[in-house]
Amino acid sequence: QVQLVESGGGLVHAGGSLRLSCAASGPGFRIAIMAWYRQAPGNEREWVATITSESTTAYVDAVKGRFTVSRDNAANTMYLQMNDLKPEDTAVYYCKSMILRDHYWGQGTQVTVSS
Repeated sequence: QVQLVESGGGLVHAGGSLRLSCAASGPGFRIAIMAWYRQAPGNEREWVATITSESTTAYVDAVKGRFTVSRDNAANTMYLQMNDLKPEDTAVYYCKSMILRDHYWGQGTQVTVSS
């Protein structure tokens, strides 16, 4: 069974930076496709970024050039470096692990960006 724990959220002013972490326990991290999603109040959960087992990355247009997803397989951890944060980035950020046909979610971490 895979468990995911996000951390690193908080309150930051517009233009600031945060680094989110997603620590995974259980088997399969090295072959997992990992992703970040976010959900703002009143909105559906939306995809933010993906990193494959070979560290190929993809981003939603709204965060390109500002967010960077990375992973450390030795530490079973995925990261999301968020720079130049904007108020519209305010949301609960979730990590997701996809191992073959099994999908797992973390509990989320709140990111609030003040204007």
